[in-house]
Amino acid sequence: MSLPTITIELFGMPRARAGVRELVVSAATVGDALAEVIAKCPTLANVVNADGGLAPQYLLSLDGKRFVSDVSQPLQPGDRLLLLSSDAGG
Repeated sequence: MSLPTITIELFGMPRARAGVRELVVSAATVGDALAEVIAKCPTLANVVNADGGLAPQYLLSLDGKRFVSDVSQPLQPGDRLLLLSSDAGG
């Protein structure tokens, strides 16, 4: 079985650190997606904390509809994760 292909959109500090607007990864869960992001862009290593969870200074939105923090959250093909600094806003 192949892993779902998803897009991670980067905003604010994550975008500045990565130097790209988005990354495409294959991952079954949010945690797997974060691991792939770090593998592709080591400058984003601080996105996860010591136990592998999402670091408190970041937020993840699934498809722009709801925020997720559970790294075991399953992903579906075509899902989009929006990664932004928790202090982002207007």
